[in-house]
Amino acid sequence: MSAPDTVLVAIGTKKGLWLATSRDRTTWALSGPHFLMNEIPSIGIDTRAGRTRILVGVRSEHWGPTVAHSDDLGATWTEPDHGAIRFGDGDGAALERVWLLRPDTDDRPGVVWAGCEPISVWRSIDGGEHFDLERGLWDHPHRPAWGAGYGGAAAHSVVPHPQDENTVHVAMSTGGVYRTTDGGASWEPRNTGITAYFLPDPNPEFGQCVHKIARDAVAADRLYAQNHHGVYRSDDSGDTWKSIADGLPTDFGFVMLTHPRREGTIWVVPIEADGKRIPPDGRLAVYRSEDAGNSWTRLDSGLPERDYNVVLRDAAAVDTADPVGVYFGTRGGEVYGSADEGASFGTVAAHLPDVLCVRAAVVAS
Repeated sequence: MSAPDTVLVAIGTKKGLWLATSRDRTTWALSGPHFLMNEIPSIGIDTRAGRTRILVGVRSEHWGPTVAHSDDLGATWTEPDHGAIRFGDGDGAALERVWLLRPDTDDRPGVVWAGCEPISVWRSIDGGEHFDLERGLWDHPHRPAWGAGYGGAAAHSVVPHPQDENTVHVAMSTGGVYRTTDGGASWEPRNTGITAYFLPDPNPEFGQCVHKIARDAVAADRLYAQNHHGVYRSDDSGDTWKSIADGLPTDFGFVMLTHPRREGTIWVVPIEADGKRIPPDGRLAVYRSEDAGNSWTRLDSGLPERDYNVVLRDAAAVDTADPVGVYFGTRGGEVYGSADEGASFGTVAAHLPDVLCVRAAVVAS
């Protein structure tokens, strides 16, 4: 076991961004709010190339959405002229929200992905300062049939393959999982086994309301999905999916986290149901599997006995320290952190606005 250098936890809320730092992951120093009164639905922390860059999706009710970045842990912020993400005049669309900011792998420096509303995926090669539209997905014949989930039309998951830069999975609400194997020239739905009980055909080719997907750190072709009722695993790069919900109190939720180094370790945060959005029985808990979803352990040490607030899809994250830290924020404005992979939790921040996004990273002091 080794102590981390400094851990940064970035917290995006309905009314701004807060940054928490700690050397021991027990005592936290909090700065903010940054971007006060702006919605922060997405954050990316890029620690590649020997620097720490914080990327945030900022949404102003007056000025609209953009992406800003800081290379000095939030002391100053830069926004590209004319915005980092812009549809062209012929696209017939305007950016509504940046749902996801995802740095690619270490051996692809500069590459950052964005998932947006309207449903679209964008790629940057300059560290997130400017993005280009993935036209193969934007021009997909299925796109007119993709719908909006309860929170909006979101491309919320972008999962690049660690060995094959031409293979990328995305997930959207609503539309399901899509995969490219030719660098984005074409995209195919990959939803076999994921159900959509709310549709006339509960097993469609596409149209599922997948809430989040994540890739296993070791088994690169293994993916996990939290669906709108359903928790799944794919062992064949998304070609087929099977349920791994047995052992959970409910199969509804938004969060899906994977261990950054260990095969088969994942975390979810169950919610009662789509029509009853509270933790099961009002008892907030994280569930961890260490065998790829074959069995689950309830983790709630240090969490309040009663809490009726839920955790949104990107309001949870892991760091890369040893042991791994697990963090999540609630719609009640509380942020909890664990320095022992979920065995016990403490408070990182409290009484914040509605938490939309949490990201964590080990950064240089």
